Amino acid sequence: MPVLMGVLQIAIGTSKADGCHKVGNIKYIYAMTNIGLFNKISEDCSRNTTENYSTSFSSAINLLHKSLRQPIHNIYGFVRFADEIVDTFHEHDKTVLLREFKQATYDAIDRGISINPILHSFQRTVNAYAIDRKLIDAFLLSMEMDLSKRNYDQTTYEAYIYGSAEVVGLMCLYVFCEGNGQVYEQLRPAAKSLGAAFQKVNFLRDVKADYVGLERMYFPNCDFSNFSSNNKQAIEADIQKDFDAAYNGILHLPIKARFGVYVAYKYYLSLFRKIKKMQPEKVLETRVRIPDYNKLAIVLKAKLRYQLNLL
Repeated sequence: MPVLMGVLQIAIGTSKADGCHKVGNIKYIYAMTNIGLFNKISEDCSRNTTENYSTSFSSAINLLHKSLRQPIHNIYGFVRFADEIVDTFHEHDKTVLLREFKQATYDAIDRGISINPILHSFQRTVNAYAIDRKLIDAFLLSMEMDLSKRNYDQTTYEAYIYGSAEVVGLMCLYVFCEGNGQVYEQLRPAAKSLGAAFQKVNFLRDVKADYVGLERMYFPNCDFSNFSSNNKQAIEADIQKDFDAAYNGILHLPIKARFGVYVAYKYYLSLFRKIKKMQPEKVLETRVRIPDYNKLAIVLKAKLRYQLNLL
């Protein structure tokens, strides 16, 4: 039996088929009787999460084909909430919170529903696009590494990059390919490289917050208490390789995804080039940002190149 949510509205000509029951001129709205409404509220939550946490990424998502936007918001919301557990909730038992979040994630995927709106929208995307569970496993493992790992060697660094960034690119690629396994396999290496490039740029940009605030040292064989030009240049050379490897894959993305991903690539490439111009000590002091007018210029230039087939 539907539950009245206490909402009354004057209406004329409404039937029960509309999710309402008319008595005279009073329309009693039976809220939450349709799973579609819950799905919408959950997906709104994921989209709001993206828009509030990352204006740049949100702007790039809006340049994807309309059919791809919500699934990518759903992935971002999941990733962001997991990241918040390990990076922000310092006054709480983060180990317990992450363990509960992990279990709730798997339960949501298996059941096809969750009362957590972020996990509900995420499981809808995972199940709709048959995203490989191993990618989710790897991502959550990287979040667990953030609970205790402080200094990384080359092996653990590569494992962390894979789990925290490359698999996110691969989750998105499942959406972009819309079930075309052949295209997915063809673009898989480039998607990993793009995710890695984004993450490594984030590491450079957020050195102060990670090293001073969270006592984390992601880059192996690097001492940020004595950060040299050689250290910085070695890191930048590695990031450039990832950007180069990603670019060719972007050119071969399905048309519905290509422009939005290209703009995200250009955002991060612009950020990276700005960091490259800085002295090592400035990187430790300043969190680099791209002003809104520069972001607009990036979009306009990208659109022109895209329309002229000059990517």
